[in-house]
Amino acid sequence: MMIRLSGNRRLNNGKTYLEAALDNLVGYRRSRSFPVIAFSGMIKLAVDFGCRIFNMDQKDVMNALKTPYFRKGLVNILGGIGMYGVTKPYRTPAPFLVVWNYTNLCNLRCKHCYQHAGKQSQDELTTDERLAIIDQLDENNVSALAFSGGEPLMCSDIFQVARYAHEKGIYISIATNGTLLTRENVARLKKAGVGYVEVSLDGATEESHERFRGIRGCFEKTIEGIKNSVKAGIYTCIATTATKHNIKEIPEIVELAKRLGVKRVIIFNFIPAGRGKEITHLDLSPEEREDLLKYLYEELTRGEIETLCTAPQYSRVCLQQSLIKKSNVLSSAHFAVADFHGRAKQLADFLGGCGAGRLYCAIQPNGLVTPCVFMPIVTGDLRRQSLREIWLKSKVMRDLRDREKLKGGCGICRYKYICGGCRARAYAYHGDYLAPDPGCIRRIEESSLMSEQRIKEHTSIIITHRV
Repeated sequence: MMIRLSGNRRLNNGKTYLEAALDNLVGYRRSRSFPVIAFSGMIKLAVDFGCRIFNMDQKDVMNALKTPYFRKGLVNILGGIGMYGVTKPYRTPAPFLVVWNYTNLCNLRCKHCYQHAGKQSQDELTTDERLAIIDQLDENNVSALAFSGGEPLMCSDIFQVARYAHEKGIYISIATNGTLLTRENVARLKKAGVGYVEVSLDGATEESHERFRGIRGCFEKTIEGIKNSVKAGIYTCIATTATKHNIKEIPEIVELAKRLGVKRVIIFNFIPAGRGKEITHLDLSPEEREDLLKYLYEELTRGEIETLCTAPQYSRVCLQQSLIKKSNVLSSAHFAVADFHGRAKQLADFLGGCGAGRLYCAIQPNGLVTPCVFMPIVTGDLRRQSLREIWLKSKVMRDLRDREKLKGGCGICRYKYICGGCRARAYAYHGDYLAPDPGCIRRIEESSLMSEQRIKEHTSIIITHRV
């Protein structure tokens, strides 16, 4: 009740009591309002309690709270608890992360492009419309914004819009093919407040990367772009979409990333959307995906480089392997990794794997909103509706937040709160975003167990009948 009240009541400056209380707690802005001071004290007690329970350093948490985007994230989480209670997995009153397909314009022609990028769309947002969307993200306490595309660096206003979002206290990242990461552009990104650069690399060699990316000469430019980003001190990640085309090269890509000084490699789950529909035959088998996830966890626990994956099954694999290997390292979602201790492993159900329509959503170049960049289901239009209205009222978004609505194997799986299956793959293969994820090994394991059980039951009936 108190959380709901503090999240809904506003001061004259437009801030909610909850936002003002967090500002007050870290000394950002002092308020003389008694409710704000009271809420600030309550949050301090909650932080102290959480640190003791999960064996976290209180100073580290308080320092993190001084970061604007961290406070936005906490406001969102607490607001979700106030609105929905403590749910498995947790829900938020606004997206924690927004992925913005900034433009359809692109200088490559990748075989797996979910956006079918190439030429710029005629109805793309103007700069003023883009800035207005940033205002909405800020008002809704969106913590992180990821610019994607197409190739966002082909738009001249990307630096202006990124800077504007950064000044609003939003964490900014950009996903790029790397060919335009010249020293000049990297310097401009850093000046604009971009803290994270994710560069697509689909092969460890020139031949394999360019065969998938469709343009000769792009490999060398991409590698040079990665080097420029690392040298500038920006947190740099290599992103690889795993298919049969490059599955055997992924360890080589990881080793290349280490040599380049990259801090993270993230393996993207292949989704047959956009041009990806034409290469469905290159999708990994459930067995190949499971082996890949186990390999990524082995690399993750070595501590040399972060190896993550957008497949929600990675949360389940990390949990299983951590119990087998007695490790505290878990990947709770594809954008977070943590060294959990003791009871903190209980958070896995709360964090919840697939975040489409639950933790994040996507904005298309023309302002349309979808639950995920890989799921082409329009849930609203920012030219006509507010982000809050779309997020809270869309039936599709509400369905995706309710794991009790999942069908088939995903609906009965013991890991449905930790993983939930990839809703984009379910939609791409079955035309139903609540259908089971066709790429999960547990479908095969459970089918096998069910078959064995049926054989045992049938044998028992025969023996009983003969006796």
